[in-house]
Amino acid sequence: MMSIQLETSRLILRPWKESDLKPFYALNANTEVMRYFPHCLTREQSNALAHKFQRMIETQGWGFWAVELKHGGDFIGFTGLNTQPSQFTFSPCTEIAWRLEQKYWGNGFATEAATACLKFAFDSLKLNQVVAFTAVQNTKFQAVMQRLGMQFKDYFNHPALDNSSPLQRHVLYQIDAAQFRKTKTTH
Repeated sequence: MMSIQLETSRLILRPWKESDLKPFYALNANTEVMRYFPHCLTREQSNALAHKFQRMIETQGWGFWAVELKHGGDFIGFTGLNTQPSQFTFSPCTEIAWRLEQKYWGNGFATEAATACLKFAFDSLKLNQVVAFTAVQNTKFQAVMQRLGMQFKDYFNHPALDNSSPLQRHVLYQIDAAQFRKTKTTH
């Protein structure tokens, strides 16, 4: 399967490279970046996740892409799409997600990369709907979802987190193709 690469004015969303492993581990070991996840990742867990993301791209042509700056080529995180066939009560679905290095927050990179992914989801994959979710406390992630034109849908308890976890309660947002096209024409 041919791997898809997406580009925006400032970013390249591309397949993973071995040189991404070190900065990806630094991203996943950053306590502020991982604040709304159960724990930071070890080097082994981080490397396994990057390899899983690359296998997704190799298998279907798309998935969670590595994101690099067009100017300078720095790895800044990942953004992309993932199918969730059965994990959630709202499955099957396709989710969009992103995780960027903290020093790149506040520059619009998450919104820019996610917009390219949504365009790909609706124009190339012909999906009807894309969802995103995060812990209720993660207001920055929710702000990006809202900037993308996503609408709040529901609250839910994440099935991978038990009742004792303060991160168990999540918000679900969604956007359909018509909403996305309308949002893009008004911005």
